[in-house]
Amino acid sequence: MVKNYNDFVTVLLEAGFSMGGGNGEGIHSIIPWSWNEEPPYETPVRWHTGDIETDPWEWRIRVLQERDDVAYGKLFFKKSGYITKEWYPYFLAVRRGGSTFEEIYNDGKISHCAKRIYEVIKSGGSVPLEEIKRLGGFKKEDKSKFDSAITELQMKLYIAMCGSRNKRNAKGEEYGWASTMFCTAEEFWGSDVFGTAANIDSEEAVRKIRGQILRLNPAAVEKKMLKFITG
Repeated sequence: MVKNYNDFVTVLLEAGFSMGGGNGEGIHSIIPWSWNEEPPYETPVRWHTGDIETDPWEWRIRVLQERDDVAYGKLFFKKSGYITKEWYPYFLAVRRGGSTFEEIYNDGKISHCAKRIYEVIKSGGSVPLEEIKRLGGFKKEDKSKFDSAITELQMKLYIAMCGSRNKRNAKGEEYGWASTMFCTAEEFWGSDVFGTAANIDSEEAVRKIRGQILRLNPAAVEKKMLKFITG
């Protein structure tokens, strides 16, 4: 039963992964978009209230700021989701298969726009979204292409959200919405996760994740499971 942030973290660590909100794809989600239909118990959890204890919208950044064992971003079906440190190596083994970014790019499996973004993030450590656009030379007319590439890099597990930062004007005053920060997946996790992934066969990883999905949701459809796993 998820009634607050701590409940959410506990359930997430047990599950290993989850859609960010709602389960429209039929795989698994810890947090429904609406509590009117499920789960069948009373809970103070509500979206977009601003309460850090009971608002799932606040949890997505809070978990990145307070923990080092959970990743959040556009990870499944080009939608938001969570993967814990225990399960991230299995997804790495499937989606990256031990290939470097340069190898993937040279094989034509990632866009040039994504390459520009990746190079900015790799050289900058943790970079806010508006700085990625500026340093990468992206214009307003590039918005659609830029957004697709940012999602592409997250789905392929080359970059990760790593928090947020308030925007400031020339006078140093905060304004507007906080800006999402991105770093490389290597920067986010460190070497241990990648060392573990290097020793996992991709087919073994698919079987492992599939088994966990079915434990969480025995009604999951095979085609959807495969897309969830492989990205």
